Amino acid sequence: MDRIGVVDTMFARYDMGSEAVAELQACEGHGVLFEIIRRTVPGFKDLGVECKRLVEIDGCRIVVALGMPGKAAIDQVCAHEASQGIMLAQLLTNTHVLEVFVHENEEEDPERLAAVCADRARKHALNAYWMLYEPEQLLARAGKGVRQGYPDAGPISAS
Repeated sequence: MDRIGVVDTMFARYDMGSEAVAELQACEGHGVLFEIIRRTVPGFKDLGVECKRLVEIDGCRIVVALGMPGKAAIDQVCAHEASQGIMLAQLLTNTHVLEVFVHENEEEDPERLAAVCADRARKHALNAYWMLYEPEQLLARAGKGVRQGYPDAGPISAS
């Protein structure tokens, strides 16, 4: 049976890990084709190594990494560093890690920010499933301006 990893952080102000897990549990094949391995780390700079561990130790075929950088300038710098760690984990393991960051400054309204967190976590969890089992779903959406967390932007066409 395949494994899909989900790793989130304590630093995040919303439980995106539970959203991702719930979405994956709703996918056809959960418990038959794949199981979910979930881990939680302190902050988003810890995501890279945990993603690598999920692949190398736990045998995950794909990982969804969820984090929530704060509003301060230092948080944006740290988010960039965390992204580099996640990219390195992908390259070292030859395994996709879907980075799902929701920056705290994306929305001022806490309810709207929570909605962005839930939507982005669920849509990226579904993307992970599609990457493994239904890649045609991604192909059908190529160039369509599909967004996670916000309404789709839609495609543009040449005049």
